[in-house]
Amino acid sequence: MVDSIARVKHIRVTPQKARRVVALIKGKQAQEALAILKFAPQGASEPIYKLVHAAIANAQVKADRDGEYLDEQDLYVKNAYVDEGTTLKRFQPRAQGRAFQIKKRTSHITVVLATPEVADAAAGASTGSATDKKKASK
Repeated sequence: MVDSIARVKHIRVTPQKARRVVALIKGKQAQEALAILKFAPQGASEPIYKLVHAAIANAQVKADRDGEYLDEQDLYVKNAYVDEGTTLKRFQPRAQGRAFQIKKRTSHITVVLATPEVADAAAGASTGSATDKKKASK
């Protein structure tokens, strides 16, 4: 199983808007997620598209380093989340010498890609059969 992580920090997209886009791709295959992000109208979709693309490249490099075979069609978005980054505080002049604060929010976006585990599914089936035998004996 190959896990690859890609992160981007201090990106000038509000976390609330980025979370809407990230919710579209959670649990999807990596190639399908790229297709969704390519045609999503939101502004946050472009940096997230680049991030998923980078995670695919990271998985390929990791598999080559470990000497494993990796088919990019097997990769799926295991987890994707958006954390709040630093907030840039700016001031805008208003009437009568006042100043209003403008908060320019940033995000830290993380995407985790993985390949499905075949070995764990088989191990889970074998342990499940032992509990079934106990239930059957009662």
